[in-house]
Amino acid sequence: MKDKIIAFLVHLAISCVIALISMAIVYLVWNPEPLYKATGITRIFLLMLAIDITLGPLLTFIVYKKGKKTLKFDLFVIGLLQLIALVYGLYHVYEGRPVWIAYNVDRFDLVRVNEIDTRQRDKVKPEYQTPAINGLQYVTAIIPSDDIEKKNQILFDEMGLGIAPSQRPELYQPLEKAYPKIKERALPLIDLNQYNDPNQVKLILAKYPQADSFVPLKANAIDMTVLIDKKNGGKVVKIVDLRPWK
Repeated sequence: MKDKIIAFLVHLAISCVIALISMAIVYLVWNPEPLYKATGITRIFLLMLAIDITLGPLLTFIVYKKGKKTLKFDLFVIGLLQLIALVYGLYHVYEGRPVWIAYNVDRFDLVRVNEIDTRQRDKVKPEYQTPAINGLQYVTAIIPSDDIEKKNQILFDEMGLGIAPSQRPELYQPLEKAYPKIKERALPLIDLNQYNDPNQVKLILAKYPQADSFVPLKANAIDMTVLIDKKNGGKVVKIVDLRPWK
C-alpha cells in the first residue's frame, strides 16, 4: 500500500506541474485577463484539467504493484491516455481562443478562431489571413458601400446565417480607419454606473486616467468594456471587466 501511495503522489505531482503550465498558456497567452471571463473558458477548462489530473494518478494507484511484469507498460498506457486527453482538451481551447477584436458599427466584437468565416479566404489581405498565436489584434470590419450586391449579401449572411461582418476577415482594415467613428460613437464613462457598482467603476477607472469614454465589447459569454481615449484620436486604452449595457 505504501508503494501505491508513493506512486500515486509522484504521478499527481507531475500532473499538477503539467496542469500549471497548461493554465499559464491558456490564461496568460491565449485568454489574457479579463478575456477568459468574456469567452467563458474557465469552467470547461478547469473541469477538463481536474478530470485529467485525478484520473491518471488514480489509475496508477489501482494498477501499481511493485515487481509486476507489465507495470512499465501499464504506466506508459496510462500516461499516454492522460496526455492524449490533455492535448485534445487544449486543442479545443486553442481553437476557441480570441484572436480579433473587430470594431463593427458602434461596438467591438470579440472574434474567436472557430468563429472566423473562411469562405472568402482568397480575398483576405495577407496580414489578416493567419491569426496570431499569442495576443489579440484590433481591426475594423468595413462593409463596402460602393458594391450594393456584396453589401446586401453581407447583410443577408448576418441575418440568415448569423455571420457578422466582424467575423469576415476579407472586410478587415486597420483600426485607425475607424477612429473617427469611434470618437463619434463612444459613450461617456458615467453611463457605466448604470450597469455596474459605481464603486467598482471608480476603482477600475482610476487605473486609466487617460480614458474619457468607452465602447461596448460583445463576447460569447460575458460582454466587456473597451476604454477609449478620445483626446488622443479615439485610441483604445484597455479592455476592462465592466458591463457596457444591461
